[in-house]
Amino acid sequence: MELFGEHLALGTGIFLILALLMALSFEFVNGFHDTANAVATVIYTHSLRPVVAVVWSGFCNLMGVLTSSGAVAFGIVALLPVELVLNVGSGAGFAMVFALLISAIIWNVGTWYLGLPASSSHTLVGSIMGVGLANSMITPGHVFGEGVNWAKAQEVFTSLLVSPIVGFVCSALLLLLAKFLIRRPELYAPAEAGKSPPWWIRLLLIFTCTGVSFSHGSNDGQKGMGLIMLILIGILPAVYALDLGTSSQALKNLETAIQPVTEIVDKYAKDRPATADGAKDELSAFLKTTGHLSDKTFGAIGVEIQNLQSKLQGKSKFSDIPKEQRSDLRTAIYLIHSSITKLRKQHLVSDKADDAALGLFASGLKSTTDFIPPWVKVAVAVALGCGTMIGWKRIVVTVGEKIGKSHLTYAQGASAELVAMATIQVADIYGLPVSTTHVLSSGIAGTMAANRSGLQMATLRNILLAWVLTIPVCVLLGAGTFSATLFLVFKVLGRR
Repeated sequence: MELFGEHLALGTGIFLILALLMALSFEFVNGFHDTANAVATVIYTHSLRPVVAVVWSGFCNLMGVLTSSGAVAFGIVALLPVELVLNVGSGAGFAMVFALLISAIIWNVGTWYLGLPASSSHTLVGSIMGVGLANSMITPGHVFGEGVNWAKAQEVFTSLLVSPIVGFVCSALLLLLAKFLIRRPELYAPAEAGKSPPWWIRLLLIFTCTGVSFSHGSNDGQKGMGLIMLILIGILPAVYALDLGTSSQALKNLETAIQPVTEIVDKYAKDRPATADGAKDELSAFLKTTGHLSDKTFGAIGVEIQNLQSKLQGKSKFSDIPKEQRSDLRTAIYLIHSSITKLRKQHLVSDKADDAALGLFASGLKSTTDFIPPWVKVAVAVALGCGTMIGWKRIVVTVGEKIGKSHLTYAQGASAELVAMATIQVADIYGLPVSTTHVLSSGIAGTMAANRSGLQMATLRNILLAWVLTIPVCVLLGAGTFSATLFLVFKVLGRR
């Protein structure tokens, strides 16, 4: 079976197509589940007709995805168990990808059906944790819980927990500031049924809708891109394990930096693994949540750097490297970069000049593997846009009418969306996944509180319950589907 220029076994090709379709389905569901928040205000206030609003939002999501850096995509990947990332083409790797997608889609569709603006980010993070926990239980010799990157999970949880607070407080303050500075009563009146607002209010709301849609694409769209890249790397490593578009100058700079970095690593090395496999095992153990620096850690990095050097020697571009070696080279780059990053975060490199040199080297390595092909961005953007056009209505009604006791005003919608747009853009800079749903919904609640409009506690209770249950339910879904899918993959592909 010929796909993407590579010959694949029939079973593997079918799994590839299914996995890609499911990843795009996740983004499609994300579109009608999350992106509906972006169009809620312009539709509810009659600033744009629904068809125009969702088409425009879909286009802005496309632009956001196409201009995204990929930092969030690979931030999500960093949550996954090390051994599954390294062996994503194995049966366990296939099972991981399918479990993440199935559990995330189930929860997203369920909460959308109930009209609850729950978080796709929380859904995916919970599913990843479930897969990691299940993997640590199933795999012999593993300690329960070490399959989850808890340090990265804490970083993601912090952003997901803090962002709704930021949305609530900042939206409330922005509305109060607007009331003080802009004395236009029509701005603070609820939208009248069938009547469009004044032109300047329409422009404001269209601008905020544009900003939130673009921001949503640049952040949420990357989660699907990360999963698609995992699939492609695992099944088609010859094409996607390395960025084949890396310039010859970048490779030359990388090769030149190897010698001084090797000297730095050797200064801290107390012992070395005897074999290349021993070095991989040493670094894989170090990168686990429970992993600690040992006498062989720096030596293992040195072994992997030598492996990297031998494969790059005499090569002007990655396409010169034999196809069968590219997956191994990616593994070496991943282990070196991740190990150096962990060493630097734990301040285990005492000399500041050495620390800076290792950091620069790790950044150069990262750019050769953390890439998103343009066609992946376009596919994700189209899936997001199509989802937005189909399922927006349930969430729009909840946001517009069911959070506060009075209907949404123009100023409230604009304040919440401005804060959501800014929050997501800041998160993009730091490569953190945040929930558009949480930021915007909490922003609407904040403006209702600041306006003394009152809050519909039944709706808020249901939304909060969905937020609270998302992580634990998706952990269970992820663990259950991983175990079931792992059994199925072994039966169909015979992979271990």
